[in-house]
Amino acid sequence: MSLESDIAQIARQEEALRFVSFSEADAWALGSLMRTRAAEREIPFVIDIRIGNRPLFYTALPGSTPENPDWVRRKVNTVLRFHKASYRVGREYELQGKKFEASRGIDPMDFANAGGGFPIHLKGTGVVGVITVSGVPQREDHGFVVEMLCEFLGQDHASLALGAEAP
Repeated sequence: MSLESDIAQIARQEEALRFVSFSEADAWALGSLMRTRAAEREIPFVIDIRIGNRPLFYTALPGSTPENPDWVRRKVNTVLRFHKASYRVGREYELQGKKFEASRGIDPMDFANAGGGFPIHLKGTGVVGVITVSGVPQREDHGFVVEMLCEFLGQDHASLALGAEAP
């Protein structure tokens, strides 16, 4: 997919994968689903679900590294600042030909425009939190979160998945 196609599809994902409500129980259920699927596939994820700065679910699977929690922290900051998936932010900067860290006073030690952070958007309210993973290449990080949200929210994953990345 081209950058433009990716950005448009991620925007569709963000629109379709919204919640009516999101509780601590929802965070636990979604996080548990994500952990189970990642463990079944032997994906070395750190998984973090939070409302604002309040962590509601966190796990580090076998094979994850001490670097993954820092990537999660930086992706969370990006989603909360831009109210968009961290992968979309990265793709938009790439399309514009701008350096992420040179824009808007962004410190790369605190923000990452890599895939894996996805907004928890409440219908009628807006972005209240973030679902984040780190452990595999960024497009796969993003795709896993979208797949799990589709399963959790009863959405058709095939219609929302990103296609193959353009060379």
